[in-house]
Amino acid sequence: MNNYTNPPALQKKLAEIERAADERDAERRAKREGGTYLDLHKTPISIDAVQLIPEAMSRAAGAIAIQNKGFEVALAANHPETPKVKEVVEYLKQNNYQAKVFYVSKNGLEQVWQMYRYAPEKGRQITNKVDIERKHLDELMQRLDTLASVQKELDKTEQEHLSTTTLMETLLAGALNMRASDIHLEAEEKVSRVRYRVDGLLHDVSDSLTPKVYESLITRIKLLSNLKMNVHGEPQDGRFTIGLPGKDVEMRISIIPSEFGETVVMRVLDPEATKVGLVQLGLRPDDLGVVEQELAKPNGLILNTGPTGSGKTTTLYAFLRHLSNPEIKIITVEDPIEYRIEHIEQTQVNPEVGYTFAGGLRAILRQDPDTILVGEIRDKETADMAMQASLTGHMVLSTLHANDAIGAVPRLIDLGVKPQTIGPALSLIIAQRLVRVLCGSCKKAVEISPDLADKIEKFKKSLPERIDRSMLAKPQMFEPVGCEKCSGFGYKGRIGIFEFLAAGPRMEEVILREASEISLRALAKEQGMVSMQQDGVIKVLSGQTSLSEVVGVTGPIVWSE
Repeated sequence: MNNYTNPPALQKKLAEIERAADERDAERRAKREGGTYLDLHKTPISIDAVQLIPEAMSRAAGAIAIQNKGFEVALAANHPETPKVKEVVEYLKQNNYQAKVFYVSKNGLEQVWQMYRYAPEKGRQITNKVDIERKHLDELMQRLDTLASVQKELDKTEQEHLSTTTLMETLLAGALNMRASDIHLEAEEKVSRVRYRVDGLLHDVSDSLTPKVYESLITRIKLLSNLKMNVHGEPQDGRFTIGLPGKDVEMRISIIPSEFGETVVMRVLDPEATKVGLVQLGLRPDDLGVVEQELAKPNGLILNTGPTGSGKTTTLYAFLRHLSNPEIKIITVEDPIEYRIEHIEQTQVNPEVGYTFAGGLRAILRQDPDTILVGEIRDKETADMAMQASLTGHMVLSTLHANDAIGAVPRLIDLGVKPQTIGPALSLIIAQRLVRVLCGSCKKAVEISPDLADKIEKFKKSLPERIDRSMLAKPQMFEPVGCEKCSGFGYKGRIGIFEFLAAGPRMEEVILREASEISLRALAKEQGMVSMQQDGVIKVLSGQTSLSEVVGVTGPIVWSE
């Protein structure tokens, strides 16, 4: 007797060959009968449409409703000409639905029939909203106060075979309690893992999800996000909302295919995260004065530079909140809109209808705005329009990918902007990064060696005159420890480190003469600009963050120049 079993890779290949043959057969039959063929493995399926036909009737007829628009229904059938399918068409007609029938494979039907498992009870919404009751949320929050407790809860949920809904609520509540910015679900060969990104760093939460549990979790996420449940080999993006007492938290979903399944990243968009004022950003008093002075002007272009995840959007939103009042009109064009801001008109890029950053900015200017936020300057057209808007009496805020404030001008020239336009249009260039804030409950003072004390003195002397020396009179340095209040991380929250390069006649002169980084760096020194690294060291010496954090973000410390 032969006990040989095909290896998984071969089994998968054989299944793909069988599926392809099944699809070809359905396509041939459709062509022969003059019908239309659909591949259900590639067609988006609506859970609302699936529920239009009882499961028993659907399986008996070999037909299922896959999409509905108003009272028109797309009906997928393996053999549309059979009496049972005609009964389904009549059933839909009695319920005021007009069916359009498509030829599909049996294999495709088998896959879509699985959706009946996830169909909600009648009258209950399943997509785009997760409601966690206050009592249940409080209970979860009390239990899920550390990464270890979240891992224990997830393991318990799996071992006790609790519902996917319970697993999902545990995952979301843990992320909210840990102040995670992202939840990562990563498919691996035998088990899959979950990680939270907290204060910029990833932490393992679970590495033991079985393929069956992982697949159920992905299906639940797709349902909530209204994504194609039957599509596994192409990227998908979606959203859903967590309904919490007093606020809704948006979850932005990205799904991509990987070697062992689908990998998911859920971005946690908590509206509380951006409700910060200028002071909460981490601005020193002298930098705060610079910002307030520029925001008080009626026009100008303020650019914020830095890599993805450096806090640029949070900073510009804080600027908008500072500017917002009933007497002015503020409009944004973003890609995408991550957070909603009250009393501000926010629009989203839609390239399919020509609403790009440049097209959106052009349309916005016809709305007579006072202040405009352009999510990002990516090309010459957007850059030119932002410059022109600034020169014609508008306050324009935007972001630009550059390593530092000085690099913004060469970057604009690389995009094709004329140097003679840049100087008059610009009012302020900002560069920023984020560093973690030491937990105030457990941070530990570090002894400063004589050699380090000497470096600190040289550093203090190298700072521009506008820096308030009183906060550095008795410098102290601390290191992270970890306690219950910071979930053992040693840090709690993040703060910005900044540099500000002010525009003006001298910058116009330098740009027109030679817009090189060398000449701009000399101008920055002449202005007394404090670099991001210097700002970071000041925050280290005032006990807000650790030296290792600043080194990790800005590189080895240059104590004096």
